[in-house]
Amino acid sequence: MNPTSATQQQSEYGVVVAPGTIRFERAFPGPVERLWSYLTEPDKLRKWLASAATEPRLGETVDLTWNHSELSPHAEATPERFKQHQGAKSRWRVTRYEPLKALGVIWDEGTDAESRVEFELVPRGSDVVLVLTHRGIGGTETLGDVAAGWHIHLDILSDNMSDRVPRPFWSTLLAHEAEYAPRLRDDAGRR
Repeated sequence: MNPTSATQQQSEYGVVVAPGTIRFERAFPGPVERLWSYLTEPDKLRKWLASAATEPRLGETVDLTWNHSELSPHAEATPERFKQHQGAKSRWRVTRYEPLKALGVIWDEGTDAESRVEFELVPRGSDVVLVLTHRGIGGTETLGDVAAGWHIHLDILSDNMSDRVPRPFWSTLLAHEAEYAPRLRDDAGRR
C-alpha cells in the first residue's frame, strides 16, 4: 500500500492500477476507530453500503442485502436496469481482519463474479485515508460499473461520517457512470 502523501492532491475518483483492478484513496474525518466501525458494524455498514446480519471476522462469511434506495432520504425512482439489484444478495468471505488497519474479503466466492476487495486504513493527522482496492473485475464495462458503484458508496460514507444528509443515490450513480467512461479509456491508454 502506498497512500497518497499529504502534499499530493487526492482525487475522489478510482484509478485503474492493473487489469481488472481499481483503487480509491479517500480521506475521512477521524478517528480511525470511527471509520473502522463503518466497515464492520452492521448498523453502520447498512447506512452506506449494504445490510449485514453479522460483523466480519477472519474466515467467516458475511451475507449482504443491497437496498440502495434506503441509503439516502432523497426519494428517487430506481432506474429500470437496476430494479433487479434492489434486495439482491451477495456474500463476503473475510480473508484479512486487522482491527483499525485492514479488512479484506472475497466477494461472491465460487461464482463467476468472484473478486477481492481490501479496505486499508491509514491515519493522517486528524483524518484517516481509506485505500479501497477491488481486484478481479472482469471487462471494461463491468470495471466502469464497479468504479461508479464504489464512488457513490464512498460518497455516501463520507456524507454519513461528516454528519451530512446523504446525497441522492441513483442520480449520483448515473452521473458517476458517465464520468468514468472517458476516465477508464484514458487509464487504459496510459498503461
